[in-house]
Amino acid sequence: MACTTQCVPFRGTPEQEAALKQVIADLKETQGALMPIMQQAQNIYGYLPIEVQTIISDELGIPLEKIYGVATFYSQFALQPKGKYQISVCLGTACYVKGAGEVMQELEKQLGIANGECTPDGKFSLDSCRCVGACGLAPVMMIGEDVYGRLTPDQIAGILAKYE
Repeated sequence: MACTTQCVPFRGTPEQEAALKQVIADLKETQGALMPIMQQAQNIYGYLPIEVQTIISDELGIPLEKIYGVATFYSQFALQPKGKYQISVCLGTACYVKGAGEVMQELEKQLGIANGECTPDGKFSLDSCRCVGACGLAPVMMIGEDVYGRLTPDQIAGILAKYE
């Protein structure tokens, strides 16, 4: 996903790159190695930025477009880093009809990021989901393991302040 507001700069270390290259060297000759390599790369970096995809592409001799295609097809892969506090807003039917869209808009406004992004300081990431299994509390969001229900947009600032 391209950043619509602000991007978090890539901060990979030489140690991370060495670890990734070792994983690639160990798995390179294995049939179907791309997925395990990408999974390990995400474990090393926490996400798969273009810089990491390029290393995989170069080391395996696979076009970058293929790496990107796999990274965007499978939901297990993240192209943006996740924040210290991961916010998930349910946009399933029950939550949506009770105002989850407005809650999401307020979060985007307060945090200055869009769905799928992370704040530049790495504190918050924002993602939508389809159901958290708490339809009776709609609309619902989670911050880590904390569940907030029956939300209204005017509650968002106070909730976020708890994590400052």
